[in-house]
Amino acid sequence: MERVLKVFFLLAAAGVVLALLAGAALFLISGGRPVDFVQTELIRFRLSSRQDDLNRPIGSDDSPIRFTVNTGDSPRTIAQNLLNNSVISDDELFVDYVRVTDLDVELEAGTYFLNQTQTIPEIAVTLTDSRSSFIPFRILEGWRMEEVADAIDRNQLFGFTGDDFLQVVRGGAGASPDFAAQVGLPAGASFEGFLYPDTYQLPPDITPVELLDTLLQTFTSRVEPQLWADAATQGWSMYDAVTLASIVERESVHPEENPQIAGVYRNRIDIGMKLDADPTVQYGIGFQNGSWWPQITQDDYVTAVSNYNTYLVNGLPPGPIASPSLSAIRAAIYPAASEFLYFRATCNGSGFHNFARTFEEHVANGCS
Repeated sequence: MERVLKVFFLLAAAGVVLALLAGAALFLISGGRPVDFVQTELIRFRLSSRQDDLNRPIGSDDSPIRFTVNTGDSPRTIAQNLLNNSVISDDELFVDYVRVTDLDVELEAGTYFLNQTQTIPEIAVTLTDSRSSFIPFRILEGWRMEEVADAIDRNQLFGFTGDDFLQVVRGGAGASPDFAAQVGLPAGASFEGFLYPDTYQLPPDITPVELLDTLLQTFTSRVEPQLWADAATQGWSMYDAVTLASIVERESVHPEENPQIAGVYRNRIDIGMKLDADPTVQYGIGFQNGSWWPQITQDDYVTAVSNYNTYLVNGLPPGPIASPSLSAIRAAIYPAASEFLYFRATCNGSGFHNFARTFEEHVANGCS
């Protein structure tokens, strides 16, 4: 009996030793967190049977969905918000996945653009780097500020509306007093004409004020200092130059004609002749028949009463009517020297113009 007891105690002691060794090994393998290690391995085992679910997107709609991770959001909170935004269909699966891949500690606060075609692994990786998210945005030459606002609404990635942006643009000097003083913005005028046409990659959390600042800064950087200096030498503010350039932009189809068209208008200004520019009539009319640049008639020249209608008022209109290209701005400051006072579109549909010195020549250039 005594011998049996000795064997029993020896086996028990060996078991304790083995248990201690196993525990020590688990402690080392788990990096000092054996409980978390075991739980993670159990989750990993569970996920091994759910690979199809992990790699199956919730839908086929690739429309971007604006999604924000706030500072301090836990993986479970993020997963619930993804579920609420219809980006994933199983929040527990997301939590399990980011845990076993160690992405749970890399999820980063920020704004992202997700879509329903992304799988859980793709979404998880995306949410680790907010710098990869940006809003692509393009402003075309010849757009008025309302068209920029329409583009904001169509984009659907901004955290504000086109109307929110218009309120800032119409704020004029109050929104950016330094720029207003630099260009000679009159009191009460908007920043129409200075929303520089270009293609932008904007941060996802940009505000209306920050968007305006970006567009104005781009204008300042693209319009070289010599243009500012030469405009001033001619007695023109940059506001005057952009006002004329915006008309040239709307009249011109081919940029190589910009200096000639600008030259016609500068000649008219020099002799006190009305500009008689159709785009200024359109601008005064505003949105009509589905367009911000509606077709006009001969009657509109006298019935469309507006401070912008240059068939009714002398000189430049009160301000720009659109955002001109750099080519049009240069043309306004460096117009082609000529005796031309008139121009009209050629009859071949090319978009080019015939220029004339007298009204009789102008009439003769008409299409039969």
